[in-house]
Amino acid sequence: MDMRQLGHTDIKVTSVCLGTMTWGEQNTEAEAHEQLDYALGRGINFIDTAEMYPVPGRAETQGRTEAYIGRWIKARGKRDDFILASKITGRSGMAWCRDTADMTRHTPAQIDEAVEKSLKRLQTDYIDLYQLHWPDRNIPGFGFHSYQDYNAEEMTPLEDTLGALHRHVEKGNIRHIGVSNEFSWATMKFLELAKDNHWPRMVSNQSVYSLIARRFDYNLAEIAMREGVGLLAYSPLCMGYLTGKYDNGATPKNSRKALFPEFLGRYVDAADAIADCNDTARKLGLTPTQFALKFVESRAFVTSNIIGATSLKQLKDNIDAHDIIWTNAMEKEARRIHKTYRSPVC
Repeated sequence: MDMRQLGHTDIKVTSVCLGTMTWGEQNTEAEAHEQLDYALGRGINFIDTAEMYPVPGRAETQGRTEAYIGRWIKARGKRDDFILASKITGRSGMAWCRDTADMTRHTPAQIDEAVEKSLKRLQTDYIDLYQLHWPDRNIPGFGFHSYQDYNAEEMTPLEDTLGALHRHVEKGNIRHIGVSNEFSWATMKFLELAKDNHWPRMVSNQSVYSLIARRFDYNLAEIAMREGVGLLAYSPLCMGYLTGKYDNGATPKNSRKALFPEFLGRYVDAADAIADCNDTARKLGLTPTQFALKFVESRAFVTSNIIGATSLKQLKDNIDAHDIIWTNAMEKEARRIHKTYRSPVC
């Protein structure tokens, strides 16, 4: 894996990032700590979590993932050895994340509450990268296909959100900030507000990206390259579809498809593209996992590729997949797949 610059900061992160959203639901605390130890032992220095994790989001489990990481940090004492990212929940009905609100928003008061709670659960004095998990605006952030306008007066003004984040950067609670599942307009608007007010810039955009989910290429990739808002790619394996384990209609026991099929809805209309990706990988002499993960890492606008695993074997396989060399033959096939199916997943 490579070391890559996080935006315009002085931080370098590994091109592979350890995702954590299954910890506390599909993984025990002991398994989470085992994954952390293994990933750092393999050279990964970047860990991503969120206040709402694990998924699916529930009041009974909210914050459990951060708490697992916090107890690991306390036990190991290696806080300066890695870059830690977390996220504040976007506009939603997950009111259990807050003490005094009936929905989660990006207001200054809620940002203050969320930051302090995450710091406490993580048992750390600072978060290296704090991200807006999805927009405060009333827009379809997941599975987005076509634009529908919203009442702009109901959104928290971006300057209020950025101003609140700025105050936490000044306090030292947060080192840098980023967006997630964000669109072009707000990404550029945040950069404009940062410039005008001498506030911190957004340094990353965490978005879905894979061989069959390439809408980031269409406009956000250029922002990533020109403005230093690099992609932190999530779901590079399409929740397991691009590993081959669901081929021919298979549903392995305890897989995410078996446990939480509602989360895989965005892949329902992509069966042909998925089969093509996996078959192509094998024809190239690769595993589907190698083809899918190395494709994402090979994009110039990707800062880091977020991998998640429910077993140590999966984690090892995912890290090992990045060791191959991306070739012209692989690039040619990736382009053919995109030309044939475009981006069926969003």
